[in-house]
Amino acid sequence: MTTYDAIIIGTGQAGPSIAARFAAEGKKTAVIERKLFGGTCVNNGCTPTKALVASARNAFMARRSADFGVNITGDISVDMKVVKARKDKIVAQSNTGVENWMKNTKNLTTYEGHARFEGPNIVRVGDELLEAENIFINVGGRAFVPDGFEGVNYLTNSTIMDVDFVPRHLIVVGGSYIGLEFGQMYRRFGSEVTIIERSTKLIGREDDDVSEEVKKILTDEGINIRFEASCIGAKMDGDEVIVNVDCEKGDTDVRGSHVLLAVGRKPNTHDLGLEQAGIKTNDRGFIEVDDQLRTNVPGVWALGDCNGKGAFTHTSYNDFEIAAANIFDNDPRKVSDRISCYGLFIDPALGRIGMTEEQARKSGKNVLVGKREMRRISRAKEKGEIYGFMKILIDADTKKILGAAILGIEGDEIVHSLLDIMYADAPYTVIQRAVHIHPTVSELIPTTLADLKPLI
Repeated sequence: MTTYDAIIIGTGQAGPSIAARFAAEGKKTAVIERKLFGGTCVNNGCTPTKALVASARNAFMARRSADFGVNITGDISVDMKVVKARKDKIVAQSNTGVENWMKNTKNLTTYEGHARFEGPNIVRVGDELLEAENIFINVGGRAFVPDGFEGVNYLTNSTIMDVDFVPRHLIVVGGSYIGLEFGQMYRRFGSEVTIIERSTKLIGREDDDVSEEVKKILTDEGINIRFEASCIGAKMDGDEVIVNVDCEKGDTDVRGSHVLLAVGRKPNTHDLGLEQAGIKTNDRGFIEVDDQLRTNVPGVWALGDCNGKGAFTHTSYNDFEIAAANIFDNDPRKVSDRISCYGLFIDPALGRIGMTEEQARKSGKNVLVGKREMRRISRAKEKGEIYGFMKILIDADTKKILGAAILGIEGDEIVHSLLDIMYADAPYTVIQRAVHIHPTVSELIPTTLADLKPLI
């Protein structure tokens, strides 16, 4: 048995950073990775999907070139082999960067294999036993595969990364973040796309006006959407896949060439031997942690997607920051200190922070709302990007920003100006009185905040 000061299981966003911090503190550290260095974000999440989104946008803008007085002769076509090669090159840079970082850090030993607990502070990797007083679990998650697709050659967010062709007709099961990004992406590459959603709206956690505008963006690009689908299942008919939607309206089956399952994710905690260490999980398999990311077992932390405290790269990295601050810096940071923020990376993107309208109403606060459509913003019109709107929620009594949705061109970037005001715990009047650069989209944030109305 080899003894370490710290063992880190998994190399997503939190794992490498906490490993490097322990090593920099002179601690004997081990990091374990069973497959791909960098985790979901680097290999089949943020990095590759946003590279694909960029290629899809270029195809989309090329087809729109005449709208801007630019004439491109000949058909606009997409070479998916080149698109995939570009994506793979970007991924490889990040993946090898993390691997080289781990393998060349002083005081840090890298193990490649599957880790399993054999006790509260003992981990097995292959034939080797490792022990440490501090163990960090950073194993991420994977796509959830519902019943009814057992006999189908389905795709997930991971396996679709190997696609180097344009599917004739891509059926996307799931009308939320992952499904919508891939649906629009492949429509722009040239596929016929049908999105199947169980509920009555897309991205169910968002406000109705956000969902409706996203629906308009996608349907205007020729994407078919089927709502209220129940008893979803699929079967093969030769080379075609038939997805049963059992809707009250429309055909009961949708035929396509390929199907992508995007109905949620689950944590990679099922095969870690957590029961051998006495580490508690909830009924969905997420590891239970306190406000400083400690499990019920002393000396064991859970970071990133596997703890259920956030399913994003930025929350995973913040988990590292919280753990490091508490362990090394005498800085009692907490998960509950962070403000909810995330993006939907269709084009144009959605930037979301804080409360939704529904949450604001349930809060019992005296809420004001400011809203401005992108078609009323000169910069958006000049760029030919008039879909979407900006909406900001304010507590009338404290003058604090409660939340915001910026759906529109660069909405995922613009929203951070409001998020920073929230973290500063400053009143909205700070940004409302700021002088922003003209002509920009951001300059309309102060204008929107000058026209607040009660939230009905």
